[in-house]
Amino acid sequence: MIGAVEELLRAASKVEVSLSSRGWRFCFIGGVSVQRWGNPRFTQDIDLTLLTGFGDEESFVDSLLTELDPRRPDAREFALKRRVLLARTREGVDVDIALGALPFEERSVTRASRWQVRDDVALTTCSAEDLLVHKVFAGRNQDWFDVEQVLTRQHGKLDLQLVRSELEPLLELKDDTAAIGTFEKTRAIVDRRLRSGI
Repeated sequence: MIGAVEELLRAASKVEVSLSSRGWRFCFIGGVSVQRWGNPRFTQDIDLTLLTGFGDEESFVDSLLTELDPRRPDAREFALKRRVLLARTREGVDVDIALGALPFEERSVTRASRWQVRDDVALTTCSAEDLLVHKVFAGRNQDWFDVEQVLTRQHGKLDLQLVRSELEPLLELKDDTAAIGTFEKTRAIVDRRLRSGI
């Protein structure tokens, strides 16, 4: 497992260098970011937000596909329609690149910071708060597990008001306002557990 995570982080580092050399604004989200802010766990792919804005997505996608292999025959068309490029590095690591343009995505990339994984690997990841926003919004079982792990590991360090202010309008768009209640319950459970020393 450790070897697989190391391989994935090195693949992410290559993607980082490639995007940075173009002067593009981006940050890693998903499992790579969980390695920094939550408990390190096995993850099979790389997720990131790349700021493209609206209207120039084709140039970004075409440039990316000169270095990454598509994961489906219509990957280019799918990316332009669904705003996510499903690609794979030449080493065989899956990469999901969200074509960011929403205000939250821009703020998330602006708040991102460099994580020096080791001497030869540095990655730009979203903040712990923005990772929580992404995870609650996605709302799968694994996402809620990651939410609990981030809340535990970053206990006392998080700007929870920022999380709430970003989450609420996104969940309203998704018509899933119940998720904010689930988040608050999870936060309260973690808080009680840590305060009682369990």
